Amino acid sequence: MTKSHNGMRPQDIVILLKKVTLAGRGMTNAQIAKELGISASEVSEALERCRIARLIDNLKQRVNILALKEFLIHGLKYVFPVQPQSKVRGIATAISAPPMNEKILSEKDVYVWPDAKGNVRGEAITPLYRTVPEAVRIDPMLHSLLAIADVFRIGRTREVELAKVELDAILSTYDVK
Repeated sequence: MTKSHNGMRPQDIVILLKKVTLAGRGMTNAQIAKELGISASEVSEALERCRIARLIDNLKQRVNILALKEFLIHGLKYVFPVQPQSKVRGIATAISAPPMNEKILSEKDVYVWPDAKGNVRGEAITPLYRTVPEAVRIDPMLHSLLAIADVFRIGRTREVELAKVELDAILSTYDVK
């Protein structure tokens, strides 16, 4: 009996992006769960949804980079939309975080994931999953990928075009077989 696909969930994207980071490539599901602050069963369920959506191979090991890029660039803003909220303390994201803040200088648009331990003040962007602020503290590559994902969620045309280039640069390090 085949499992049904009841739609993607935001943590599915966080898990896939973790799997393409340098740190996440060889991790077990249990290790990914621990680093992301997500239960191991939820990681397993997320990978099954991703398999059905053809974002990961049938063994749930290798991310389909082309499909992931297409989904991030063209689908993320429709499936997981977000609107900047009030100014809060948090961790920089979107055009305010590396690598995007090295390409786009904007003093008026500062975006953050709300976090009491954060060191930046800006407009709040709801992260794809509640544990993102903790997870990015230990994985800078994941931070960059999630910040780029937020550009696809809220960015203007020029910002999105620059984010595509940055995404390609990061994902080109992932061995496509």
